[in-house]
Amino acid sequence: MFVHRILFAKLLLVGLLGVGCNPTPDAQGFNELTIGVVSYDEGEISLERYEPLQQYLAEQTRSLVQLEPAYNEIQALEQIERRQWDIVFAPPGLASIAIDQNLYIPLFALEEIDSARRSLMIVRAESPAETLVDLNNKVIALGEPGSAAGYYLPIYDLYGLVFQEIQFAPTPRTALQWLSEGTVDASALSMGDFEQHRRDFPETEFRILHTSRWIPPGLVLLGPTVERNLQAEIERTLLDAPADIASDAGYVPTAEVPNYAQFNELVQKVFPLREQVRQTPAVLLYEEEAGG
Repeated sequence: MFVHRILFAKLLLVGLLGVGCNPTPDAQGFNELTIGVVSYDEGEISLERYEPLQQYLAEQTRSLVQLEPAYNEIQALEQIERRQWDIVFAPPGLASIAIDQNLYIPLFALEEIDSARRSLMIVRAESPAETLVDLNNKVIALGEPGSAAGYYLPIYDLYGLVFQEIQFAPTPRTALQWLSEGTVDASALSMGDFEQHRRDFPETEFRILHTSRWIPPGLVLLGPTVERNLQAEIERTLLDAPADIASDAGYVPTAEVPNYAQFNELVQKVFPLREQVRQTPAVLLYEEEAGG
């Protein structure tokens, strides 16, 4: 699928080898960098926005730069845990795990700090549920592990409840689709994703049952295996990137990098529940409290 991108990067590298008066370095002296992104089901359309940054970064750092997409958080987590991505455009949940457990380094925020960034629990308008407790023994949809709004925040807020079943939607749109079809009684997704996808289901009237605490913006992360001098060069290159390139890639060089300490604590509290949420029924209690 991405042969044309790899070919482009190799041609660019050949061009770089042929310019300048300095001695031509050995081919092995050039860096290889992989940019990891989560594109859900948007595929090629989503990746196009990163191509100007890919070319710019290759030129400025004299590197072979490749884009590697993950189509859900599960795939992204695998690459982060294996440290296969050198630069990651990480939504909050992935950023927390990458920093706290895999030693990735935060460079830039993907957005300005916004107090409206929250997780929502959505029900259909006719649902009798008035509070989260009313979802006890119901079927709900969460996102995949790695999603702040779809997984970590809702599990934290639903702690202590028992569910007939928890289904895991590969994308936020799928979670809302299941709710529209009546497959689940409630779905968790971010406020932004809800506003974006609710119009895809004009036949269904939705209602917000619960709004979570604030979620920090996602981050551009640098992998721990990147050589120290190259780390500084990448950071400087991204900081000095033309405004249109940074905007297309979705990061804000001048934005404040948020403090993830409290959010990391929340993720760590949810992490021990990862087995319980997969069980049927799903009892959201720590094993010792559930008598396990």
